[in-house]
Amino acid sequence: MTQNSEKTRVTVEIRNRSYTIVGDEEASHVRLVASLVDQKMREIHELNPSLDTAALAVLTAINSMNDYLTLKEDYATLLGSIKKERG
Repeated sequence: MTQNSEKTRVTVEIRNRSYTIVGDEEASHVRLVASLVDQKMREIHELNPSLDTAALAVLTAINSMNDYLTLKEDYATLLGSIKKERG
């Protein structure tokens, strides 16, 4: 996007708290991401109901980054396999 583009401003709810997100992504994408964060936080909270919000947020970030890195590694492995088959 260019510097003159307007940013998307979306208000989402995560764990019954509203957050206004400003960025370049489509509003539907921001809502999807927020929904997935909310879902992951609820899942972790169910397993660890004594966690405060900050600890819950950190565990959610760690779990999400772990999932991301696992997918990234799987993607790299898949690309390597495809290149071997073609090459």
